[in-house]
Amino acid sequence: MINNKFRDTTSSHPTEEAAISTDEVRSNDAASVARVETKLEVVVIPVSDVDRAKEFYGRLGWRLDADYDNGDDFRVIQFTPPGSGCSVIFGKNVTAAAPGSAQGLYLIVSNIGAARDELLARGVKISEVFHDAGGVYAGPDEPYLFGRLRVSGPDPEHRSYRSFASFSDPDGNGWLFQEITTRLAGRVDPATTTFASANDLANVLRRAAAAHGQHEARTGQADSNWPDWYAEYMVREQAGQELPK
Repeated sequence: MINNKFRDTTSSHPTEEAAISTDEVRSNDAASVARVETKLEVVVIPVSDVDRAKEFYGRLGWRLDADYDNGDDFRVIQFTPPGSGCSVIFGKNVTAAAPGSAQGLYLIVSNIGAARDELLARGVKISEVFHDAGGVYAGPDEPYLFGRLRVSGPDPEHRSYRSFASFSDPDGNGWLFQEITTRLAGRVDPATTTFASANDLANVLRRAAAAHGQHEARTGQADSNWPDWYAEYMVREQAGQELPK
C-alpha cells in the first residue's frame, strides 16, 4: 500500500512507478528468502452420509487415522491411502462444498491392472482401464487429465502417465488411478529415492532385472557388479533420468 501523503492526485504516473518499485523490492526479497517446504497432506472430501463414507473408504483398504466426534455438531474422519503422504478428511461441518463435488482426485499406482483388481476384489465398482486418444480432447466421456475421450485398454506403449481407471465414492466424488512407472525429469529429487510400498519396490526391481538381463546380453558376460547396476537403474528411473545401458 502507498501512503496517502506520497500520492499525487493529479497524475497516475507516480503511483504506477511506486507500485512497480514496490513489486521489484518484493521480488528481490523473495529471491533472498530460503524456500520453505510446503507439503500437501490433506484433501477434504464433501460427503452427505459420514458413516456410509467411512465404510466405503475403509473397504478400499485405506488406513483409518482418526474419527473424532464432539457429540453434537462436528465430526471429522481421516483416511490415508496405502503408501500415500497425503490423507483425505470428511465429516460433519468440515466443508461447505456440495457432496460429490470433489472430482479429478488422482491416485498414482505402479501397476494399474493390479490396483484395479484389488478394488474389484474388495467389492468396489471401477471402470475398465483406459488411455487417451492421442491429441483428441473433446468427446462424450467423463473429463479427466487428457480431456473427454477415453480409449479402452491401457496405453498401447505402456507409457507412464497414460493409463487410467476411474471410480467414485457413494456421493459421486471422483477418483482415478493413474499408472506411473517412470517420472518425468525434474519431478523427483535425484538425491532422494523412496518407494511408497513393498509392491512398488518389487516392481522396480523386476524392471531393473529385465533391463540388466539385456545389459548382460549386450556385453556377452555376467555382471558380478549387478547390485550397483540395479541401484543406479532404480535411482535414475525414479528421477526421470537416462537409464543405464
